[in-house]
Amino acid sequence: MADSVESSRIVIVGAGNLATCLGVALRSVGITPLAVWSRTALSADTLADKLGCEAFTDISSLPDADIVITAVSDDALPDVAKMVAKRYPDSIVAHTAGSVPVDIWPEAAARHYGVFYPMQTFSKTKSVDFSKVGIFVEGSDETVCGQLENLARRLSPMVYRINGRQRAYLHIAAVFACNFVNAMYSMSAEILGNQGLPFEIMHTLIDETAAKIHTLSPAEAQTGPARRRDETIIERQRAMLTGEYKEIYDLVTRYIISKADEIRNTK
Repeated sequence: MADSVESSRIVIVGAGNLATCLGVALRSVGITPLAVWSRTALSADTLADKLGCEAFTDISSLPDADIVITAVSDDALPDVAKMVAKRYPDSIVAHTAGSVPVDIWPEAAARHYGVFYPMQTFSKTKSVDFSKVGIFVEGSDETVCGQLENLARRLSPMVYRINGRQRAYLHIAAVFACNFVNAMYSMSAEILGNQGLPFEIMHTLIDETAAKIHTLSPAEAQTGPARRRDETIIERQRAMLTGEYKEIYDLVTRYIISKADEIRNTK
């Protein structure tokens, strides 16, 4: 293993959204990966060109490395982890998944293993400021955890050591706060589109909603007909919806009403 993060030889296994953003972030702080791997040559070449490193489609041909970050889909991870562990028996190997246990590495026969989980939404086409991203690490021992933590601190001041159970619940919370919210945006866009209205008119509302929870708790920031328990408006809006839209509206409305009742009952 390298004496410092700066001298570490790093390889990225994967070329998707997270692998791309992570590679770019590492390069921006002076840590250019030696190589990237992808099952497809086009993906590997595209990311390698962006980072100025070598591209590979055969894990067994990857160069020697001190730290190997495996950023592939959860479904692909078990098989890829086995290939990575076989190629790098003496290196630190870490995956980036929120809900995959660290135990996947011992099962793959890795000896020095961990998790390097940046909690953010990533897209290849949008740059991410990693200095504002929380990075959560886990390691098979203190040395591994320390190395991953040092690497994370080159990217962000927000670095945390957590266990697998905490990380799994962190990921679920992120799904609610990010993925489900974005799905709501999509539904909002469809409703507006059906009336010939652009989704852009929601931008200021979305921005203000997100800004409020920096100073208020989500419960305190909640507004709307369900929070007010305005049955007339609720029934009027339900009548305008059908299918899944109505089911989701009803489910979320019931949740908001129940949480509002809890707050009222504790005052």
